[in-house]
Amino acid sequence: MRQEELTIHKAEPVNDDWKSILLQPLPERAVYEKEPGPAFTRLAGQILGTPFDETDYYNELYELSANENIHVLSETLDKTIEPETFQALQHIHTINQKEKGLSVGRFVAFLDGEQLIAKHSDPLMHRHLRKCLMTVLHTFAANHEQGLNHPDFRRVLLDVSKFSLNHLNPWLEKADIEREMPKVVWYGDASKSQLYFLYYLMLIGCDVLLFHPAGTDQLIQIDPQRQLTFTLKLPDVSEPHPFPKEKPDRKSTVAYRSTKEIEHVLNHEESMLYKPWQFRDHTPVSVTLKTTYDELFLIAKERAFIRPNFKADKQSVDIPNVFAKIMGVSKDNKEYWNRLHTMAEYQETEMVRSFPFTEEIKSNYQFHYSHALNQEGIIDPDKLMESNVWQYKQLPSGIQSAIAKTISRMCRHPRLKALNKEQEKDVQIYLFKQTTNLPAKLLKLIQTFDYAQTVPKLLLYHTEFNGELTRSDAAALLFLNEIGIDIAIYNPPGHQDIEHYIEEDQYDIHWLEDMVFQQDYKEPSIVRRLFRTITQK
Repeated sequence: MRQEELTIHKAEPVNDDWKSILLQPLPERAVYEKEPGPAFTRLAGQILGTPFDETDYYNELYELSANENIHVLSETLDKTIEPETFQALQHIHTINQKEKGLSVGRFVAFLDGEQLIAKHSDPLMHRHLRKCLMTVLHTFAANHEQGLNHPDFRRVLLDVSKFSLNHLNPWLEKADIEREMPKVVWYGDASKSQLYFLYYLMLIGCDVLLFHPAGTDQLIQIDPQRQLTFTLKLPDVSEPHPFPKEKPDRKSTVAYRSTKEIEHVLNHEESMLYKPWQFRDHTPVSVTLKTTYDELFLIAKERAFIRPNFKADKQSVDIPNVFAKIMGVSKDNKEYWNRLHTMAEYQETEMVRSFPFTEEIKSNYQFHYSHALNQEGIIDPDKLMESNVWQYKQLPSGIQSAIAKTISRMCRHPRLKALNKEQEKDVQIYLFKQTTNLPAKLLKLIQTFDYAQTVPKLLLYHTEFNGELTRSDAAALLFLNEIGIDIAIYNPPGHQDIEHYIEEDQYDIHWLEDMVFQQDYKEPSIVRRLFRTITQK
């Protein structure tokens, strides 16, 4: 090779036929050139999710690993480093800090001088390796405000260097680069350093395939310009199993595969036909609707997926819900009670007629709160679920995760009003301790919530003589609203209650014609109760 630069072409599989390209020698690939200058075509892509038949998926992975020309790097990654190499890298990193940031060119020159990067006997290929490493460093700098002075850079530099010395150098020594470049497969999750190394391999011209059964596009955070030539999204997702060490034996039947395909057509996230508990492991996120008084009752009776703005993807479900306060009583008394009784009679409704309906937690939760935070100062749902304060371990894992993520969101942006001299952190700790101690009747609402279907309801009938709605009640209401449950508060005298504690833009207020005092809850008539009993049988 005698030209100044190598040219790398990107292979774009037709009909997702990536495997045939992967196994082709370079001269047989499309747009391969030998004259006037050296060039070759490389394959870089990701396969996200799994097919309907997982056995076929893991069989394919096993077959790739059995090919002696393919390196399954996720399973063979050598993380060792020689002390001399570590010291040399540390020395260059110290120089970078002292000079408050070396240029990328000088940085790579230092690395090359100390033989800390991949090399090749052909001068053109060696220059190509240097140029691609400079692109990696430029990309890192562009992705981080502090550039090469970012705290993560030292780890990325260290890992990319040792992975290059431990893997790339031996591969290139054995490869006839005019016929074949190294072929690399990565399975499952990858760290930031590992992603930057895979990105480096793509730039060099290696074939790189990333498989992720859960469907996570990891490279997008590293490579927004998309060195990938294709992304194949398979119809199913699953938690990664261990990489297959031997060929899987089980084969699914034609009937099984057909059933899975039909389920996908009928029950995927955008089909509008949902099977029971389809989203039990998704994260519920409320979309609180702003409605008129009449619309409130129309929306309340509809299932979630019928409501406006319902949306589901692979991880979360946007649930349209209502949070409203009805002040006073309408002149049409019969209609007023009919609407209230109808909402109270829904099987999914929990009614509150005595206040407070929650317990004020007096203990100091500052330590528990701090222990649940991540490095950004936000509640980490996983840390919270593993902590001593977590009281919901008896619930299904999907519900636990939903509760923990909801607590994290509402504490991150608290909508509870601060009391005198309270700081935002004080409000966050208060919300944290109240929502980690929810009463059983509220947990029941969450447990019976099939996110795409009937939306549970909390109905409050609050007058001037049936107790005081407290701040702990308000915290519970905010939590239930955040997780997607409908809330309606009836206040016949038109008095303030939640206004003392919750920001007014979080709920609708509907003013009716008459303010009525000392009005007990009016039980449904015997005829209505009898009719309800008959219709429920």
